[in-house]
Amino acid sequence: MGKKKNILIIGGGACGPKTAARARRLDPDAQITMIQDELFISYAACGLPYYISGAVAARNALLVRDALAFKKISNVDVLVKTRVDGIDRAAHRINVTDLSDKRQYTLDYDKLVIATGANPVVPPIKGINLQGIHVLKSVPDADEIITLISESVTKKAVIVGAGLIGMEMAEALTARGLAVTMVEALERVLPAVLDAEIADLLANHMKNKGVTLKLGQKIVAFEGEDGKVRRAITDKESIEGDVVIFAIGVRPDSKLAEDTGLDIGPQGDILVNEYLQTSDPDIYAGGDCVANVNLITGHRVFVPMGSTANKHGHVIAANITGGKEKFPGIVVTACVKVFDFNTGRVGLGEKQAKDAGYEVVTGMIPGPDKPGYYPGSREIILKLIVEVKTRRILGGQGTGPGDVIKRIDVLAAGITMGMTVDTLCDLDLAYAPPYNSALDVLHHLANLVRNKLEGRTTGIKPAEVKEKLDKKEDFVLLDVRSRPEWESTRIEAPQTLLLPQPKLSEDMNRLPHKEIVVMCRRGGRAYQAACTLKSAGFQDVKFMEGSLTCWCDEVCGKPIL
Repeated sequence: MGKKKNILIIGGGACGPKTAARARRLDPDAQITMIQDELFISYAACGLPYYISGAVAARNALLVRDALAFKKISNVDVLVKTRVDGIDRAAHRINVTDLSDKRQYTLDYDKLVIATGANPVVPPIKGINLQGIHVLKSVPDADEIITLISESVTKKAVIVGAGLIGMEMAEALTARGLAVTMVEALERVLPAVLDAEIADLLANHMKNKGVTLKLGQKIVAFEGEDGKVRRAITDKESIEGDVVIFAIGVRPDSKLAEDTGLDIGPQGDILVNEYLQTSDPDIYAGGDCVANVNLITGHRVFVPMGSTANKHGHVIAANITGGKEKFPGIVVTACVKVFDFNTGRVGLGEKQAKDAGYEVVTGMIPGPDKPGYYPGSREIILKLIVEVKTRRILGGQGTGPGDVIKRIDVLAAGITMGMTVDTLCDLDLAYAPPYNSALDVLHHLANLVRNKLEGRTTGIKPAEVKEKLDKKEDFVLLDVRSRPEWESTRIEAPQTLLLPQPKLSEDMNRLPHKEIVVMCRRGGRAYQAACTLKSAGFQDVKFMEGSLTCWCDEVCGKPIL
């Protein structure tokens, strides 16, 4: 018998445990040891906000497997509360410290896996060390936040950062009865995830749920009393809060790799090849400490996701046990639940696509996630980004109370396979009233984009219409809804004119021959009316995509969505 392979795995979050479990299945004889610098391993970190909110009642539900279970089930030795101090690549050895008794020793390896994850970004601003200011990375962080909000007197929370964790924590803290203010340096929520049209709809929903949004503001300091935080100071105002969640992003935890001389990427990530192998052929890395190839652009992007980390572990396990599997890359898929809205994106956003050099056409459309007559039907709003030259789908995103995410998953599969908008139009999606309409919202959206590509129609975004109104431009905003709809909710502006669609043909002579923007509730009637006007000789006709459903200004009163 040959020598048993000695495998060491640094990190017990997502990638590390997945690597260990599969490596054991592939090599029953290997000596496998996993090292974690905290007590908990293999826990569902993405579930921590839901534990804080109370949606997940028991903390143990998030603890997938502990050290003892790993030993019993997978015969993997797990060293918890053990820190790796350094890697001696020449000797194939690591130096470790037992954090319980400070004992230092070494471990030898044949193959080494670095799965150290990422660390929250916490800038050194004044007052950052006051009690009550927390990040959310681990189970102890969640425990401390729950204790803090249980003891809080004023119950005012400030969340710094409107990324995925910040959004989840806004819902979690609201559910616990706190008044939540969210501060974001950029001008919209989920700025790295969503285009403005979709982000603004989500922001409106958050406001309706009681969250105060402070967008375009930067935190410059915190102030406290008796060592406890009481106020967050931005570059524009002071915000009261005795609970602060700092969630402005994370950076790869690559210090160990950098200190040992491994190649590091421009985003601080550990550079790996398609086999997830570092610049040292006996050391692999995966999870949130590495970047991934964007399958659309071919560029490396740092997008930390638990789902990707688990895929990395699967590939690494094969390769450290003699295989040759590849990890091709990602299409940057993400989703988040924010109160009653389901929000997701995949691929490139509109600006990202243009910055990457693509000429694009976009479309946005609302619709029901199943037939309106079927119980439980809910609204969704989707946006599609398509390359003009190849008609290839580059990205998609959406939000709303309905089932957005299954549409995002369809687009994720399509983008991965190079799908065009024409193929999407004809995609054979499952249909039955409890699940979907005969034509999915994606079908309607793809047809809209195809019509724009072929010059059949011209769309205009609600935000662009709002800008035209603000500038007091001379045009007609033609509302083709019924009078009862108009009386209930409408855009009050001098340019607005009501002409219900059934009367359009007989009364269109009332309309001046100048720019006309047609609107309705969702956009369908507006598109049809725009086609009618163009056929009648009106030259400058556009329809407002999404119409009132996608209108984010308070001028139209109560929200439609």
